[in-house]
Amino acid sequence: MEDREYAGFWIRTGASLIDSMLVLIITGPILTMIYGEYYWRADSFVVGGWNLLFTYVLPAIAVIAFWIYKSATPGKIATKLVIVDARTGGKPSSGQFIGRYLAYYVSIIPLCLGMLWIAFDRKKQGWHDKLAGTVVLRNYLPEPVPFEVEA
Repeated sequence: MEDREYAGFWIRTGASLIDSMLVLIITGPILTMIYGEYYWRADSFVVGGWNLLFTYVLPAIAVIAFWIYKSATPGKIATKLVIVDARTGGKPSSGQFIGRYLAYYVSIIPLCLGMLWIAFDRKKQGWHDKLAGTVVLRNYLPEPVPFEVEA
Protein backbone atom coordinates (compact mmCIF):
# COMPACT_ATOMS: atom_id res chain seq x y z
CA MET A 1 0.00 0.00 0.00
CA GLU A 2 2.93 2.33 -0.63
CA ASP A 3 0.81 4.07 -3.28
CA ARG A 4 -1.74 5.16 -0.65
CA GLU A 5 -1.84 7.51 2.31
CA TYR A 6 -4.40 8.53 4.91
CA ALA A 7 -6.91 10.93 3.37
CA GLY A 8 -6.88 14.29 5.10
CA PHE A 9 -9.58 16.72 6.12
CA TRP A 10 -9.77 18.85 2.96
CA ILE A 11 -9.90 16.07 0.38
CA ARG A 12 -12.59 14.35 2.44
CA THR A 13 -14.49 17.64 2.69
CA GLY A 14 -14.32 17.92 -1.10
CA ALA A 15 -15.67 14.40 -1.51
CA SER A 16 -18.48 15.19 0.91
CA LEU A 17 -19.38 18.35 -1.03
CA ILE A 18 -19.59 16.33 -4.25
CA ASP A 19 -21.91 13.83 -2.54
CA SER A 20 -24.05 16.61 -1.05
CA MET A 21 -24.43 18.30 -4.44
CA LEU A 22 -25.48 15.00 -6.04
CA VAL A 23 -28.12 14.45 -3.37
CA LEU A 24 -29.39 18.03 -3.79
CA ILE A 25 -29.53 17.72 -7.59
CA ILE A 26 -31.59 14.53 -7.27
CA THR A 27 -33.84 15.34 -4.30
CA GLY A 28 -34.31 19.10 -4.76
CA PRO A 29 -36.52 18.93 -7.85
CA ILE A 30 -38.50 16.00 -6.44
CA LEU A 31 -39.22 17.80 -3.16
CA THR A 32 -40.08 21.01 -5.03
CA MET A 33 -42.60 19.06 -7.15
CA ILE A 34 -44.14 17.59 -3.99
CA TYR A 35 -44.16 20.66 -1.71
CA GLY A 36 -43.71 23.57 -4.09
CA GLU A 37 -41.78 26.69 -3.10
CA TYR A 38 -42.95 26.21 0.51
CA TYR A 39 -40.31 23.51 0.90
CA TRP A 40 -37.48 26.02 0.51
CA ARG A 41 -39.04 28.61 2.85
CA ALA A 42 -40.20 26.27 5.63
CA ASP A 43 -38.95 26.92 9.17
CA SER A 44 -38.59 23.26 10.16
CA PHE A 45 -36.03 20.62 9.23
CA VAL A 46 -38.73 18.13 8.22
CA VAL A 47 -41.66 19.48 6.22
CA GLY A 48 -43.46 16.14 5.88
CA GLY A 49 -43.13 12.43 5.34
CA TRP A 50 -41.81 12.72 1.79
CA ASN A 51 -39.19 15.20 3.00
CA LEU A 52 -38.07 12.73 5.66
CA LEU A 53 -37.89 9.94 3.08
CA PHE A 54 -36.01 11.87 0.35
CA THR A 55 -33.74 13.92 2.61
CA TYR A 56 -32.74 11.40 5.28
CA VAL A 57 -33.82 7.80 4.64
CA LEU A 58 -33.02 7.28 0.95
CA PRO A 59 -29.65 9.13 1.07
CA ALA A 60 -28.65 7.00 4.08
CA ILE A 61 -29.55 3.82 2.20
CA ALA A 62 -27.67 5.04 -0.90
CA VAL A 63 -24.53 5.94 1.07
CA ILE A 64 -24.44 2.61 2.90
CA ALA A 65 -25.10 0.73 -0.37
CA PHE A 66 -22.23 2.56 -2.10
CA TRP A 67 -19.96 1.80 0.85
CA ILE A 68 -20.87 -1.89 0.81
CA TYR A 69 -20.44 -2.31 -2.96
CA LYS A 70 -17.66 0.19 -3.73
CA SER A 71 -16.15 1.08 -0.31
CA ALA A 72 -16.74 4.68 -1.34
CA THR A 73 -19.45 7.17 -2.27
CA PRO A 74 -19.41 8.91 -5.68
CA GLY A 75 -17.51 11.83 -4.12
CA LYS A 76 -14.89 9.49 -2.69
CA ILE A 77 -14.62 7.66 -6.01
CA ALA A 78 -14.09 10.98 -7.85
CA THR A 79 -11.33 11.98 -5.41
CA LYS A 80 -9.75 8.49 -5.40
CA LEU A 81 -10.58 7.76 -1.76
CA VAL A 82 -11.53 4.40 -0.32
CA ILE A 83 -12.76 3.26 3.11
CA VAL A 84 -10.84 0.30 4.56
CA ASP A 85 -10.72 -1.63 7.80
CA ALA A 86 -8.26 0.13 10.11
CA ARG A 87 -6.81 -3.13 11.41
CA THR A 88 -6.43 -5.20 8.23
CA GLY A 89 -6.55 -2.70 5.37
CA GLY A 90 -9.21 -4.87 3.77
CA LYS A 91 -12.84 -4.17 3.00
CA PRO A 92 -14.88 -3.36 6.13
CA SER A 93 -17.90 -5.50 6.95
CA SER A 94 -21.45 -4.38 6.26
CA GLY A 95 -21.89 -3.97 10.02
CA GLN A 96 -18.89 -1.64 10.14
CA PHE A 97 -20.37 0.46 7.34
CA ILE A 98 -23.77 0.70 9.04
CA GLY A 99 -22.09 1.53 12.35
CA ARG A 100 -19.93 4.12 10.59
CA TYR A 101 -23.02 5.84 9.20
CA LEU A 102 -24.75 5.89 12.58
CA ALA A 103 -21.54 7.15 14.17
CA TYR A 104 -21.71 10.20 11.88
CA TYR A 105 -24.27 11.54 14.33
CA VAL A 106 -21.78 11.14 17.18
CA SER A 107 -19.27 13.10 15.09
CA ILE A 108 -21.70 15.83 14.06
CA ILE A 109 -23.82 16.55 17.15
CA PRO A 110 -21.09 18.13 19.33
CA LEU A 111 -20.44 21.07 16.96
CA CYS A 112 -18.94 18.74 14.31
CA LEU A 113 -15.93 18.12 16.52
CA GLY A 114 -15.79 14.49 15.42
CA MET A 115 -15.41 15.62 11.81
CA LEU A 116 -12.82 18.29 12.65
CA TRP A 117 -10.86 15.59 14.49
CA ILE A 118 -9.77 14.32 11.06
CA ALA A 119 -7.52 17.37 10.66
CA PHE A 120 -5.56 16.60 13.83
CA ASP A 121 -5.55 12.81 14.08
CA ARG A 122 -2.40 10.89 13.11
CA LYS A 123 -4.41 8.42 10.99
CA LYS A 124 -6.84 11.15 9.83
CA GLN A 125 -9.74 9.34 11.51
CA GLY A 126 -12.94 11.09 12.50
CA TRP A 127 -14.82 9.83 15.52
CA HIS A 128 -17.09 7.86 13.18
CA ASP A 129 -13.99 6.13 11.75
CA LYS A 130 -12.64 5.33 15.20
CA LEU A 131 -15.98 3.93 16.36
CA ALA A 132 -16.39 1.80 13.21
CA GLY A 133 -12.73 0.73 13.02
CA THR A 134 -12.17 2.26 9.57
CA VAL A 135 -9.74 4.63 7.87
CA VAL A 136 -10.03 6.49 4.58
CA LEU A 137 -7.11 6.16 2.18
CA ARG A 138 -6.13 8.26 -0.82
CA ASN A 139 -4.84 6.39 -3.86
CA TYR A 140 -1.83 7.95 -5.56
CA LEU A 141 -1.26 5.17 -8.06
CA PRO A 142 -0.59 7.06 -11.28
CA GLU A 143 -2.69 6.16 -14.26
CA PRO A 144 -0.60 5.40 -17.37
CA VAL A 145 -0.94 7.79 -20.29
CA PRO A 146 -1.44 5.78 -23.50
CA PHE A 147 0.31 6.88 -26.69
CA GLU A 148 -0.24 5.47 -30.15
CA VAL A 149 3.49 5.04 -30.73
CA GLU A 150 5.89 4.46 -27.85
CA ALA A 151 9.09 6.54 -28.05
